[in-house]
Amino acid sequence: EYATVLDGAYYAKHLTDAALEGRIGFVARDPLNKVYSFWDHGSTSKKSDATAIWVVQFIGAEVRVLDYYEAVGQAFEFHVNWLRSGGYSDAVCVLPHDGVKHDTVYSVTPQSYLQEAGFQVELVRNQGAGAALQRVDAVRRLFPSIRFNEEKTQGGRDALGWYHEKKDEHRGIGLGPEHDFASHAADAFGLMAVYKAMSV
Repeated sequence: EYATVLDGAYYAKHLTDAALEGRIGFVARDPLNKVYSFWDHGSTSKKSDATAIWVVQFIGAEVRVLDYYEAVGQAFEFHVNWLRSGGYSDAVCVLPHDGVKHDTVYSVTPQSYLQEAGFQVELVRNQGAGAALQRVDAVRRLFPSIRFNEEKTQGGRDALGWYHEKKDEHRGIGLGPEHDFASHAADAFGLMAVYKAMSV
């Protein structure tokens, strides 16, 4: 069960609906369509945020979520090896606007490393003020078209189900998305939804 009782959970109901409608199960990769990997990248520092990657295909109006990956404090080589080992060497890597920012440990940017590794890279422009909630809205609009590979996206779906609004309990107001273990998967997933909306 997803955290439907969690006050302010952004996607719990949407995930429950997806399960009830049979949109979480076996999802096949279409060999004739592009594969995309959507990133929320941390650094190689052991105290850094996690790097989260969703592997997705767009088949007409349908969004096929094929795979999910998450790691903390690993070099970019580790992430690239995961893509290659999963058969995603041809994936278009889509990064947030700060994909040109240098890593805090090594003098490399996510964009430059991926390009040198042979991947096509695209950057999504900065959404500006309120970007996190713009991603939430974009995901919610897209959710009825999304199908998940049940086995390979379990960890990511658990994070999406937990992702919730931070509350000021004394004043009873929302403060935007809580930054915790779930936010990295949610940010990468939100990047996917924003990219899809911009491509229409």
